[in-house]
Amino acid sequence: MTSPLISPTSEGRWTPRLWGTLLVLCAAMFLDALDVSMVGVALPSIGADLGLSTSALQWIVSGYILGYGGLLLLGGRAADLLGRRQVFLVALGVFALASLLGGLVDSGPLLIASRFIKGLSAAFTAPAGLSIITTTFPEGPLRNRALSIYTTCAATGFSMGLVLSGLLTEASWRLTMLLPAPIALIALVAGLKLLPRSEPEKDHNGYDVPGAVLGTASMLLLVFTVVQAPEAGWASARTLLSFLAVAALLTVFVLVERRSAGPLIRLGVLRSGSQIRAQLGAMAFFGSYVGFQFLATLYMQSLLGWSALHTALAFLPAGALVAVSSTKVGAIVDRFGTQRLIAGGFALMVLGYALFLRVDLDPVYAAVILPSMLLIGAACALVFPSLNIQATNGVDDHEQGMVSGLLNTSVQVGGAIFLAVVTAVVTANSPEGPTPSPQAVLDSYRPGLVVVTLVALVGLLITLTGLRPRRDRPSGPSVVVAKSTPKEAERVAVRD
Repeated sequence: MTSPLISPTSEGRWTPRLWGTLLVLCAAMFLDALDVSMVGVALPSIGADLGLSTSALQWIVSGYILGYGGLLLLGGRAADLLGRRQVFLVALGVFALASLLGGLVDSGPLLIASRFIKGLSAAFTAPAGLSIITTTFPEGPLRNRALSIYTTCAATGFSMGLVLSGLLTEASWRLTMLLPAPIALIALVAGLKLLPRSEPEKDHNGYDVPGAVLGTASMLLLVFTVVQAPEAGWASARTLLSFLAVAALLTVFVLVERRSAGPLIRLGVLRSGSQIRAQLGAMAFFGSYVGFQFLATLYMQSLLGWSALHTALAFLPAGALVAVSSTKVGAIVDRFGTQRLIAGGFALMVLGYALFLRVDLDPVYAAVILPSMLLIGAACALVFPSLNIQATNGVDDHEQGMVSGLLNTSVQVGGAIFLAVVTAVVTANSPEGPTPSPQAVLDSYRPGLVVVTLVALVGLLITLTGLRPRRDRPSGPSVVVAKSTPKEAERVAVRD
């Protein structure tokens, strides 16, 4: 429900408090993306200072992913049941403390633990923040505009993190860990004053403790298995048994959710084709981009010899394009609907990845790399906000946190799975010998880039299924979704 204290004016203009609320939520999303992108550049310095092996350094990244991806389902439902404002502010405070701890520790295990805690806190701030937006801004143009700005902050934070990490690591890697702490504290203080108060859900049918345990355990084990698979071997007994255990946990989880009076995830929401396309699209979108960024970074630094800052600046046009277009995407969604924008964005993404396949050991930046970055940036500007809008449209307020957690889980799981697949493909094609030629190394990257392009193409094909004309479908950009009520009655047609 829209808070009367911060509702838009009768002319549709946003009040100062409404802007302040959105800025607080954007700050948290900005920090999540900033933190993910900054740590990668700092890893060599961390390893040298703390004496960590390569496998230990991997867990500085994987620890965050494990906490984030493993607890998103629980975080989304907790926001609905315990109160979105309360969950968001407590998790943001934990994020600030974990950032402070990560910049002060002198032990590898403690640093990894702080990263896991940060991921855990982000698993609560992300769905709580998104559900605050969707319950504060009414469905339609106002929400579309808010979500386009909100999702743009993620892309901006990621791009700025790449540049800032290159600058801060020159002084000390600890600055990359400490930087989020003061920003989080400022957002926390502002949130205490600005965020609308939300009451915990009173008429729920109890707490789904078995579902929470099974859902969290299955997501934690899935992310852990995918992260470790390239090292342990995809066909190893350990990996296969882990995937088998994940399948068993998910099967039991579905059975529990179908019988629970107050499920962690109401499975009826997934009867909507629009919702399923949003979730699968999120997996393909983020999975392909993470794989691309991984390979492009290796190509620029390992083969071309570019510095971390030079590499970050090469990625910057994509982030800048997203930031510039933030206030325009909402209006475009209003006119064309989410499905068309997602399809157009995936088409641009496929073109960008395919163009990058032309890179060689002596690239012309303006002819190959820059056009690829601009196409990918335009794709991100169209796809990411549209996916958020499509996933949350037609969902009642008391289930916005649940759907937000589900969408963020799809994003993180897609990123973890497809990055691991791309890594495995590149490893399988790696040249033999102690000193392979640069051309041989580049050739080993190309199959990974082909996989990235195919993942984006699959996302495009999934999206196109929602554009097929239906005989029983009324004219106009509408879809039918399952109404978010315990009775699971069908909702009337709502706009994408």
